[in-house]
Amino acid sequence: QVRLEESGGGAVQPGGSLRLSCAASDHTFSPYVMGWFRQAPGNERAFVAAITWGGNNEYYADSVKGRFAISRDNAKITVYLEMNSLKPEDTAVYFCVADRDGRSFLAGRQAAAGYDTWGQGTQVTVSS
Repeated sequence: QVRLEESGGGAVQPGGSLRLSCAASDHTFSPYVMGWFRQAPGNERAFVAAITWGGNNEYYADSVKGRFAISRDNAKITVYLEMNSLKPEDTAVYFCVADRDGRSFLAGRQAAAGYDTWGQGTQVTVSS
């Protein structure tokens, strides 16, 4: 079973930046889509961003458009989330996700049901 290992979380002041990374443990892993969800205390998990592995199509939640950027490194089987102009409402645990069998094509790129592999999560705290 492939593992997704997130890194790069931490605490930052409003307006600051962070870069999250997510590496797959299996170098032969070939997902259809990888992305990020987040969960704030008391809230459900919410879609943040996703990127297709072949076509390089990107998807973003409206709340992060223009501030966050997702990218990938095929050779390293790693996906990144560059987060800029961070706000207190961005505070959450960020989860890396992967779609191994194309289910997100039917379920929707922004649906949690579209992803069958989840990382353990990394905390991002935006506070002054």
